[in-house]
Amino acid sequence: MPTLSVTAKEAVSQSADALIVGVGTNPSGTAVVAGAQSLPAPVRTALTQALKAVGATGAKDTVHRIPPVAGVSAKSVVLAGLGPVRDLDLETLRRAAGAATRTLAGLGKVVIGLPATTGDEVTAIAEGALYGAYAFNRYRSNGGKSPVGTIVVSAPSTANSAARAGIRRAKVLADAVHGTRDLINAAPIDLFPAQFADDAQRVVKDLPVTVTVLDEKKLLKGGYGGLLAVGQGSTRPPRLVRLDYKPAGATTHVALVGKGITFDSGGLSIKPAAHMDEMKSDMSGAAAVLHAVAAIAELGLPVQVTGWLAIAENMPSGSAQRPSDVITIRGGRTVEVLNTDAEGRLVLADAIVAAGETDPDVIVDIATLTGAQMVALGSRVSAIMSNDDDLRTRVHEVSGEAGEAFWPMPLPPELRPSMDSRVADIANMGERYGGMLVAGLFLKEFVPSVDGAAVPWAHLDIAGPAFNSGSAYGYTPAGGTGHGVRTLVSLVESLAVTPLR
Repeated sequence: MPTLSVTAKEAVSQSADALIVGVGTNPSGTAVVAGAQSLPAPVRTALTQALKAVGATGAKDTVHRIPPVAGVSAKSVVLAGLGPVRDLDLETLRRAAGAATRTLAGLGKVVIGLPATTGDEVTAIAEGALYGAYAFNRYRSNGGKSPVGTIVVSAPSTANSAARAGIRRAKVLADAVHGTRDLINAAPIDLFPAQFADDAQRVVKDLPVTVTVLDEKKLLKGGYGGLLAVGQGSTRPPRLVRLDYKPAGATTHVALVGKGITFDSGGLSIKPAAHMDEMKSDMSGAAAVLHAVAAIAELGLPVQVTGWLAIAENMPSGSAQRPSDVITIRGGRTVEVLNTDAEGRLVLADAIVAAGETDPDVIVDIATLTGAQMVALGSRVSAIMSNDDDLRTRVHEVSGEAGEAFWPMPLPPELRPSMDSRVADIANMGERYGGMLVAGLFLKEFVPSVDGAAVPWAHLDIAGPAFNSGSAYGYTPAGGTGHGVRTLVSLVESLAVTPLR
């Protein structure tokens, strides 16, 4: 990850490979340099002329790189689109900074002179710049192009001082997002359940986090029928990883549960060949939980957090589970497997039951669970389902503040009977229409109750946003995105200040 610093020095006076400035649109729709009043008059004039020369529109996510202009010490100038200058918000600043650093891969040093007058704005710029400065070169024989090496954010001294705590948080979050992306982008031949468990131990080895790994023998002894059934078709058996962070004095306990299917062929209910390669990303939820727990511990948040990574590889073979098999989830409930490609809910059911046994105040699961999520919300917006209105609202609010798009969805009770089984307690498939909601209702069945009241629980379906199949945009690269990490961390931060109950 690049080195990051903040300075009160004028951006135009600093030596660098590139200076990033913002370009937006005024009320008449004309492209203008954002925050131009803070620039020396000759620089302001030269940049305004350059806008017209390169046809810069100021639209969001647009980036133009031009030669240096008079009065600028950097070797080049980058014009980052902000959209309407009257509507600037933190996420717009994040995306503009990230779009610029993403396109500047290979450079040594960049200085960012985007408009920022508050600590929050400086922090947002730093976050976006770090998120955009990412490259996955693990498998490139020539090493690939490295991300920007050094990022300097130029801001007034008042904003600089106000941003100090936020800058540290930005670095921790960026490290967590990059780590999540690396896991998602890894080839499934390299990231299998046992390796994922080893990686989890490596990620938190220097943090106050205890790791417990259940292998296939311990899973069998513990009655984890979902994980065992999904993983039995693979030569590489499943794992359940538990991460415990328990700071002194913590009074709130949050359980985070992540789906970790390291490759999803669909099992005997095999998927179509097209886009099956993207199913290496079916462990995005577990990767997000792992790195969220690491970030929470690194930040020292005063909340007890237990992370659960339900890891398996779903493969077809002579030993694979069959449609019509009946399995027993931890705790004793039976499930008729009607479709082996609805496997994520089976491993999550095991982990949710296990999480409930630790008496958490809140349970949140996160998973690339259904294609129906993408049908409903597209590839950039994730879904929130919950048995608790206050928790659903809280997740929605913090996700927006974090810059991740989530949208509340219902759990209609009339869909539940569609999962009634003729032979077991419940089937793993139900009504086709509203399939995302049906999956949520399935998971709800395994949420524990205390004194007759269900533990507050939220289910986050990130199927689309977790993996970007198209071109990079803003600070989001192609491939694994790290979606969900920021929301999980922000939720725990929120619960540290204001518990749900």
